[in-house]
Amino acid sequence: MSEIRARFAPSPTGYLHVGGARTAMFNWLFARRADGRFVIRVEDTDVLRNIEGAEARQLEDLRWLGLDWNEGPDIGGDRGPYRQSERRDRYDAARDRLLASGHAYWAFDTPEELDELRKRATLAKRTFRYPRPDPLPTEADAERARAEGRPLVVRFKTPPEGVSVNDEVLGTVSFPADQVDDFVIVKSNGWPTYHLAVVVDDAAMGVTHVLRAQEHLVNTPRHVLLQRALGYPTPAYAHLPLVFNNDGSKMSKRDKHRAVREAVGERLRQKRWSLDEAARFADSDPDTLKRWLDDKVDADLDMDRLARLADQAGVAVPEIDVHDFRASGYLPEALANFLALIGWSPGGDREKMTLAEMTAAFSLDRINKTAGKFDREKLLAMNTEWAAGLPPERLLEAFQDWARVSGSPLSALDDVTAAYVLEACRGYRTFRDVEHKAGILFADDGEVTYDAKAVKKFLEKKEGRGWSVLERLLPELELLEPWSAESVEGLFAEFCEREEVKLGEVAQPIRVAVAGRAVSPGIGDTLVLLGREKTLRRIHNCLGTRGSGG
Repeated sequence: MSEIRARFAPSPTGYLHVGGARTAMFNWLFARRADGRFVIRVEDTDVLRNIEGAEARQLEDLRWLGLDWNEGPDIGGDRGPYRQSERRDRYDAARDRLLASGHAYWAFDTPEELDELRKRATLAKRTFRYPRPDPLPTEADAERARAEGRPLVVRFKTPPEGVSVNDEVLGTVSFPADQVDDFVIVKSNGWPTYHLAVVVDDAAMGVTHVLRAQEHLVNTPRHVLLQRALGYPTPAYAHLPLVFNNDGSKMSKRDKHRAVREAVGERLRQKRWSLDEAARFADSDPDTLKRWLDDKVDADLDMDRLARLADQAGVAVPEIDVHDFRASGYLPEALANFLALIGWSPGGDREKMTLAEMTAAFSLDRINKTAGKFDREKLLAMNTEWAAGLPPERLLEAFQDWARVSGSPLSALDDVTAAYVLEACRGYRTFRDVEHKAGILFADDGEVTYDAKAVKKFLEKKEGRGWSVLERLLPELELLEPWSAESVEGLFAEFCEREEVKLGEVAQPIRVAVAGRAVSPGIGDTLVLLGREKTLRRIHNCLGTRGSGG
């Protein structure tokens, strides 16, 4: 067999969806397993949907997952250009060949005329099929239609026979002729549709295998027919199982809007918020927000506004894109490992695997036919396992990447302190847990707020025993030398023995005083990370709130 060439072809319309990342990973694993080439091609002909900077973000997401490529828009190659917007001449040439050979024809129906045809099909209780004109329009007809201002497209002349595709995952799939009508291959703006562009590009780039989601299966007969009409070889197809949520719904970027919309709607129904307040939280206007709520027009709120609204509503926006998981503190090793196991099995009950191990085990015959579930609890467990097993230097690198990308205040930590924090917070599930546990130690004293339940439980109970502990320990902490975790823990042990109390009755009041709550790293590590001056000041500040209700 000739060299294996697989590709991943994202559209620059936002961040990389985890379903797309799984498709990229399967192509990468397949190409690497065969010592072939993995190609990135950007499908950016839909100018209205393209988002500035999205291509760079998607490539960064792929690299973060550990994937690389042999050819692509950023590194070039001998089959480029690798952006469809730079390949217009190839599509125009293919269009002209199809028109000249009689495999395609001009069409100039208006949207209103097409709507009327669809309505007639619905009333007749039949599936709409575009009625091929007879005779077919000539070039003169097309020029006349253009002069009249009618939309001019090119349609493929679908042959009367059906199409069978030998799919590497699904086996032989047959499509009867009546399932494919004369579809558009060139839009009225002159640019090709997805169908023509992908066929031209796969042939020009020598793609031997197309691994893509099963939702594209309905497109495959169109692509095979175009390949035959243009004299192109048909690559091997492998349609991958879809990725669903645990409830069986399709995993979609709309899940983010759905979660926030439900939370906001509930607050409005309970009259906890007014519409004007909600709009202010979202940095929007009431009319736009109402349309977003009632008509469910997701585009009315961009992701920044959605995030602000979610924060005010206290709702977690579900991670859908690779960037979401990166910013939430997941390890790329864990996410890549998890994604590969959605719809593929290496056999032998193996689960935790590196990219190299997955590459060695990968084969198309072990890909499932049925949809896979995105089990978030399983991902969280897998991330916890990876975090517990990676070398400290790799964890530090990943932690600092997360802190930078997420905008965490922990991004300001130097290498030594960041490594200390990670070790002190061992047992975390994601890096967000590290921030939750230790972030307040690096905040200004004024940001410490006291959790009422923690104050009542650890300071006020038993006639204010916790307050007494703070008062009696404070002078001993002021004299403690050296200021180290071992010294702190030794002092607390001596205090407990002398006062005949348990460690928790000492450590927890101190923890509440310096962190405002009963959660922080081990008490020795907590005070070392704070430093002597900050520790003493926070205990003084806490004692100053006694009797004020915290």
